[in-house]
Amino acid sequence: MRTAVELGGRNIRQDEAIIEAAWCYFHNSMNQSDIAKRLGVSRASVVNYLAEARRRGYVRVSLDPNIFRETALADGLKSKFGLRDVLVVPSDADDGAGSLERTVRAASDWLPDLLETGDRLGVAWGETIYRLAEAAPTLSLEDLTIVQLLGSRPAAMGFAAETCSGTLARKFGARVVNLHVPLMVSSPDLAQTLCAEPVVAEQLRAIEDCNKVIFASGTCFEDSHVVQSGLVDAKDLPELHARGAVGVICGRLIDERGAPLQLEGEDCMIGVTLDQMRNKDMGVLVASGIERAVAAKAALLGGYATHFATCSKTARYLLEITS
Repeated sequence: MRTAVELGGRNIRQDEAIIEAAWCYFHNSMNQSDIAKRLGVSRASVVNYLAEARRRGYVRVSLDPNIFRETALADGLKSKFGLRDVLVVPSDADDGAGSLERTVRAASDWLPDLLETGDRLGVAWGETIYRLAEAAPTLSLEDLTIVQLLGSRPAAMGFAAETCSGTLARKFGARVVNLHVPLMVSSPDLAQTLCAEPVVAEQLRAIEDCNKVIFASGTCFEDSHVVQSGLVDAKDLPELHARGAVGVICGRLIDERGAPLQLEGEDCMIGVTLDQMRNKDMGVLVASGIERAVAAKAALLGGYATHFATCSKTARYLLEITS
């Protein structure tokens, strides 16, 4: 028989202790020792309660994103690339993955400030956008529509396009328009047939009509998302590099100036075009890591972004390599 203490595999008293510890620490500014006395537990238990509260999402600690916009690096990038706004977080000195986490966390806190009632936000795919969606705060944004920018494609770690758009829509309490077709099909004729289907045509119109987008600049290496997802064969990379490919935006290759590079089979792809990415009211590029800097530079020079979120190490490198 279930009791009042154990219900559905959860310990109710422990849940209450976790919530009480979080409330006292974050709202009442009590120290951990005083909370331990209040709850009649050890200080180590309080530390564990607070860690569990964060893990469960009961507590979200964030810094005001505005502090990352008011730096010399941010000003330098705005001036260099003609951007409307830039957010630069301090890099994690010991961990490149840590810098990415800092960047996506700050960008996810910044994004709601960039959205207005009635916006239609196009969402790309890949690790960076997936992590940003996962890190986003849980809000209720009025009359917001999230639009999946490209068709579905199997992706490692759940980085698929529909996961990115669906997660962000859930976090922001928004409507979502998914694109219910594969990103790559077997022939141009099949792509045209699918695009002509009324439901798909309506979804493609939503892509064309969305006024804001958020995306990352992919790379062209063997371990890159575009290769891992099968859009590009690793054996073709040397030829693509020789043609000038340095980056990827929504599955489309770009050169060092951000100009499109035709990929074999691209007429079999279904999703946003590079021309459509340029014509939005706002484009938020999120990129962190020296290995992604060249691709990010190409995206910036190509005019796809009006806003940019990055880390300080990447920002410095971009300023150094851009004449």
